[in-house]
Amino acid sequence: MLAIEVNFLTGRYVATAHHDRREHEWPPHPARLFSALVATWADTEEPDLAQRRALEWLESQDPPQISASRDSDVAVRRAVGHFVPVNDASVVAGAQYRRRAERLAEFVDRYENELEASGGELTRNAERVRDKIDKERAVEALVGAAGKTSPDSAAKLLPSGRGKQERHFPSVTPADPRVVYLWDIKPETSTRTALSELLAEVTRVGHSSSLVSCRLIDEKPAATLSPGTGTRVLRCTQRGQLAALERLHAGHSGVRPRSLPFIGVPYSDSGDGPAAVDASVRPNLAGDLLVLELPTEARRMPVTRVVEFAQALRGAVFSHAADPLPEGLSGHTRSGAPTRDPHVAFLGLPFVGHRHADGRLMGLAMMLPLGLSDEARHAALRAVGQWELAEPRGACRLTLLGGRAFDLKRKQPPFELKTLEPQSWSGPAREWVSVTPVALPKNPGQFSRGSAASRAKAWTAAEEQVRQSCLHAGLPEPERVAVSLDPMAAGARPAAAFPRFVQGSRRGDGVRRRLVNAAVCFGEFVEGPMLIGAGRFLGLGLMRPISPTSAERAPQSERSSDE
Repeated sequence: MLAIEVNFLTGRYVATAHHDRREHEWPPHPARLFSALVATWADTEEPDLAQRRALEWLESQDPPQISASRDSDVAVRRAVGHFVPVNDASVVAGAQYRRRAERLAEFVDRYENELEASGGELTRNAERVRDKIDKERAVEALVGAAGKTSPDSAAKLLPSGRGKQERHFPSVTPADPRVVYLWDIKPETSTRTALSELLAEVTRVGHSSSLVSCRLIDEKPAATLSPGTGTRVLRCTQRGQLAALERLHAGHSGVRPRSLPFIGVPYSDSGDGPAAVDASVRPNLAGDLLVLELPTEARRMPVTRVVEFAQALRGAVFSHAADPLPEGLSGHTRSGAPTRDPHVAFLGLPFVGHRHADGRLMGLAMMLPLGLSDEARHAALRAVGQWELAEPRGACRLTLLGGRAFDLKRKQPPFELKTLEPQSWSGPAREWVSVTPVALPKNPGQFSRGSAASRAKAWTAAEEQVRQSCLHAGLPEPERVAVSLDPMAAGARPAAAFPRFVQGSRRGDGVRRRLVNAAVCFGEFVEGPMLIGAGRFLGLGLMRPISPTSAERAPQSERSSDE
């Protein structure tokens, strides 16, 4: 077993995401750690050959498991723009430098998305994009000979004479300022010694303010992230990584536009980490959330439009997926019949459950069930990757039926917005309340018309259908169920405020489902995310966990006020 421990001496980690300078990175990607080792090794007059062999051995290993503070235990500092003097402005013209840097960033995004869409396979499209990256990096012809700066422009070399450009320094502060990378392999003694000596010399990972101490350890802490599946993509190394870094450095010399070579590897949360809770039950639809953040100008949309947004999201993903669509993505068999297996759900993430919550949609998400087939999972991720490739700067252009369009942005944890955190929707908890109404599979009857007995019968039928919806979702039978037309979570909306939900026909002549808000209490802890009811694949029936200490309590059934 090989375990590399990285301790952040200041308690925080400063590093930008590779696809967005305003975004943070957590945990440090394995490829970034490897680059820190290479930089330390190369920053000597005569780099050690034994250490080089150790680096070449390390680059060829499988992606490591990672033990780090979970996203819920990481505080994110919102990135603020800082205007700082640019480097020697007389070497490369500022406008020309910016244009090349922007093009390079775009090509790097496209290359990453192409690799992610293909599951890490180097396709022809990826090779073409890589050639464009190499071409943009060839800036030698733009650089003047050293020492020929004219006296008139010499003042421009001083900080006070240079122009200023906006820079961002996003950072995170984890509860535990320690990250451990774990490989299930035992290196030879010489390799282990060379790595230990090299780690002792590493002073930073990420920005120069991210001071670290690194070492090999013998203990094996519980992993919180494991490679292989999931919606979080981390940059990892592959054979030839050191040689690739050397080639790139020969071109940029540490001062020109550059990018980190990597292979994208999907990671998922490990259930055996230090903060994991042993929840005995999960719905059969529960799984990984692929989160897409709505732009600021679109966050005025109320949660009542969730089905409209979910349908637009589903249509966009389907349009970028390769035919034929796998059953786990489309939700239908080859014959057109609904599948009986868990499949991808499309939902909205509203701002609810807080005293200042107002029910606005903050983002959208795709739920990839844990039992989803590899074929369907890869097809879904590949479709999102192709969607990003089809739009400028990697944005996902979502167009609603009325023609209004928004640029969605895929987000990776940890999140600045609590609403977008999967943990906000996962529990575990015994009590859950709906934040979008549950679409009942059958018509329970009239809630407010007829005799008291008929109204009570309708409420009882609605409660029973919510109970059956839980069983249909693979959950235990609830101990208590309460239904209401009024909202049951702060910021949620009344069931009547949502457009009617018609199921079974695109022409609107299908079955109209009754919508109710619901609260359920189980006899054991249940872990989400949880969606129940007939509209659960389009964002209806989204449940929010209620902790035992929460001030937000599930109300009693609405019918109690009528009796």
